Amino acid sequence: MNTTLANALHSIAYPLDEFYARSGLNLPPLDQIDGEALPEPYKSLLVHERDMTSTLENFHQTGIHLRLVSRDQRGDEYFREVVLVLDGSEKPVEFGAIKILLDKFPEKARQEILREQFPLGHLLKDFAIEYQSCPKAFLRIASDKTINGLLGLAGAHLLYGRRNTLLNAAGDPIAEIVEILPPTG
Repeated sequence: MNTTLANALHSIAYPLDEFYARSGLNLPPLDQIDGEALPEPYKSLLVHERDMTSTLENFHQTGIHLRLVSRDQRGDEYFREVVLVLDGSEKPVEFGAIKILLDKFPEKARQEILREQFPLGHLLKDFAIEYQSCPKAFLRIASDKTINGLLGLAGAHLLYGRRNTLLNAAGDPIAEIVEILPPTG
């Protein structure tokens, strides 16, 4: 594995950093913080080993679907930037960048992933795919023009998120994710 790829795989902003680089943009200022230092409700929303889709649906008491921002596919590696929005109100509740390893999913699940209608958390549940969520880092990030636009924000905001890896039952990575939450309330 080359050094650049190895560094990218261990970046706390991977795969978000790839989308920014592809767009010719610099990542906004971000740093890693201890999960215990996150203020509520972000601590409850981020510091766990569940998928974010079901966690956000429970918090907001409604269903969630995705709005695709961009995508890229390189063989069995499928990258997408999405905004998770509440059913009905279309209120953004997460901005995420995800790399999905398509070859780790059954054919019908791959087809649904590529249809780009539902968050990965929904599909894991719908297809009864066993997985383990393994947060790698908790993030504090300064919103920028891109993130503000996607989350419907104006002005400067300090946001919280996490860098997460999903593993299948065999312990193989199936997805790498950066998940950023908007201000709550």
